[in-house]
Amino acid sequence: MSETSWDWAALIVVVVLFAGLALLSKKTKVNFSWRVIIATVLGIIVGVGFSGHTAYVGAFGAIWSKVISAIVVPLLLFSIVASIGRIGGAGRLKNISLKTIVLLLVNTFTAAVIALVLGLLFQVGKGFDQALPKGVKPREVPGVVDTLVGLFPSNLAANWANNQVIPIVIFAILLAVSMNKAASTPRGEKSVAPFKAFVEAGNVVLSKATQIIVGFTPYAVLSLIAAAIGNSSLKSLLPLLGVLLVAYLGLAIQLFLAQPLILALVGRVNPLPFFRALWPAGVVAFTSESSIGTIPVTVRQLRSAGVPEETASFVASLGANLGMPGCAGLWPVLLAVFAINAQGGSYSFVRFALLIVFALVVSVGTVGVPGTATITATSLFTAAGLPVPFIAIMQPISQLVDMGRTLVNVAGAANTAVIVARTENELDMDLYSGRKVFDDQDIEEDPEGL
Repeated sequence: MSETSWDWAALIVVVVLFAGLALLSKKTKVNFSWRVIIATVLGIIVGVGFSGHTAYVGAFGAIWSKVISAIVVPLLLFSIVASIGRIGGAGRLKNISLKTIVLLLVNTFTAAVIALVLGLLFQVGKGFDQALPKGVKPREVPGVVDTLVGLFPSNLAANWANNQVIPIVIFAILLAVSMNKAASTPRGEKSVAPFKAFVEAGNVVLSKATQIIVGFTPYAVLSLIAAAIGNSSLKSLLPLLGVLLVAYLGLAIQLFLAQPLILALVGRVNPLPFFRALWPAGVVAFTSESSIGTIPVTVRQLRSAGVPEETASFVASLGANLGMPGCAGLWPVLLAVFAINAQGGSYSFVRFALLIVFALVVSVGTVGVPGTATITATSLFTAAGLPVPFIAIMQPISQLVDMGRTLVNVAGAANTAVIVARTENELDMDLYSGRKVFDDQDIEEDPEGL
């Protein structure tokens, strides 16, 4: 068979598998999480079976990723305005925001410490003798003032086009707080009522649109995983395989030990149901490599775990940009340890502690900047006085690590949302523990979240 024939054969097989997934949904009523698991397994089989011939197959996942990314900004805009309208007072909003930021930074701190310990334990970079690439230009790192100014909305159309979530969130908060203040008097409440009704209606419509798009997640997962595995080249990864394994070990410790421990100690809930609820969002994050694009799925899964819509939307949107444990905690610190060991450098305890501090500062200072992992690593290397070309050496494995980094970022945001809801006495424990089944129709039938 020709190369093109193999591409078409892979496409035909995937279409048949899509039909099987649709049958599971319509006829046998297999639930959403199980369909995602099945799609994951099928994607692996297709990727291995049609290695190098998944170009057509990957188109389905690419289209889905574009569509779900398109709905993120309008969904957050309406959802946050409606949610804060229900939250009410500025004091409670401040309380939720503070808890969210602190918990997200705690996640980044634990990830950075894990990277440091593993990097030193496995002596990552020791004996490295590959020549550094010449003429490598470091990614431009925005200054602190420019970064802070960039967090605020200037042109909503431009922010929307560039998927800059933080300016949209800040604008939505301003709009919602203004709406609440305007409605604080009887006359104001009457004037604001049509706008509030419009926001609530828009929130219901966009929630339904999200529900429809998220319904295609199993098909997208099959497509994305098949394409990712089918396009992988083991030969290019072999020289850096050790770093790749250490990175994934660190991500696994963060995901399966550190984050559940935080959930159990601070939220005082059993972490096991959290993983059951997180699974679909985790698979989407892993395959799409987009924290922002995963927000609608994350919010849906948090709702299914008993987190109120207002908390889920607010925390998930902040968590996609702030305190990212994978991109801003683990990866930059691991690369820094690699560079230190490769140069035969000797770092004191104080200097290693400073690396952790730099990682936390960088995680806040590069919020919303495209290419986060490279930017955070460049910022950390610049602050620590390490040679930036070491970052370029890791590019062959960076994308593969990015799959795990994104998963851990999304898990950290979801973990934070559950803790915030629990500490605010808002978490529906029947939904969280699985004693009650979540119904997507609740989004439409109960727009007030009561």
